Amino acid sequence: MSRMPVAPTVPDGQQSAADAQATDRNALVLILEYVEAECRRLGAEGAARHAALAAALMPQDRAPAGIRLN
Repeated sequence: MSRMPVAPTVPDGQQSAADAQATDRNALVLILEYVEAECRRLGAEGAARHAALAAALMPQDRAPAGIRLN
């Protein structure tokens, strides 16, 4: 009987700071996108634009395409 290989896991407390930060950022962006959608559903276009702007201004893991760093 063959067993399926198990993917390696990271022990509790060993998640890298970069992984944790990326996870937090992704969660915040999803929340802001939800808020934007709900605002649009309720007819609050101004509030929806603010939520979309906040999501767009979240810091990126890397520089956006087309940005010159030097």
